[in-house]
Amino acid sequence: MDSEGQYVCDSCGEEIVIPVDPTSGTHQQFVEDCPVCCNPSVIHVDWIDEEVRVWAEPEQDRF
Repeated sequence: MDSEGQYVCDSCGEEIVIPVDPTSGTHQQFVEDCPVCCNPSVIHVDWIDEEVRVWAEPEQDRF
């Protein structure tokens, strides 16, 4: 089971690696600032058959 996931920041294009925790649920969502450009993104984490899928969208697109 993976303990890390990765996504690409929509603002700067940097690939970001984050820790993921399957004990927090199969569908997770949280806001995190990009460590490179500091723009906030909504991070989505889905666990499917013990594999993780991570993707992000800009926070401002959510509202």
